Amino acid sequence: MLDNNQRVLAILAHLLGLMTGFLGPLVLYLVAKPEDVFAREHAKEALNFQITLVIGFIISGILVIVLVGILGLIILGLMDLIFSIMGAVAASNEQPYKYPVNIRFIS
Repeated sequence: MLDNNQRVLAILAHLLGLMTGFLGPLVLYLVAKPEDVFAREHAKEALNFQITLVIGFIISGILVIVLVGILGLIILGLMDLIFSIMGAVAASNEQPYKYPVNIRFIS
């Protein structure tokens, strides 16, 4: 059984990614204590995913010029919503979660 604070921080890491991009998970990753392994792992995973999305949004934003980027922006937005909710649900069930599409910048 996990400490309730760890579970709440892990859930927040995923949900803050929806609202603040990579800044929310970054702050939670830096604020979480080293002994809060569960919360730090979820914050790290959410941070990696949000950084991956920023790169995808930049590329899609450039590709809007040729109209292909519009589809990319829609898909990335849906991925952000769906995968972040799945991560928050996994955190609330005290399970680890790995985003299906993720570049591991922080290991």
